[in-house]
Amino acid sequence: DLVFYGTLDRWFKALDAKSGKELWKFQVGSGVIGNAFTYAHKGKQHVGVLSGIGGWAGVAMNLGLTNPTEALGAAGGYAELTKYNAAPGGGALTVFTL
Repeated sequence: DLVFYGTLDRWFKALDAKSGKELWKFQVGSGVIGNAFTYAHKGKQHVGVLSGIGGWAGVAMNLGLTNPTEALGAAGGYAELTKYNAAPGGGALTVFTL
């Protein structure tokens, strides 16, 4: 059994569900803030994840606000997020076949 999850620093990882050992990882274009999903199609299993920092956090990051008090303080609070976003202004769907 496997466990899949994504991280804010852009990693999508697979762990052994029993041991917790990391088995695989892939760096996607932006921080992962959603859940992994899985589905079967034509007899093959797939796993995917949506990445892209958006919402209120994305406002400060994508507008290039520099004053830490702008956007009700979001510009300062989320300033570090730019390190985790290689795809500013958009998100991505990444899917793998198992």
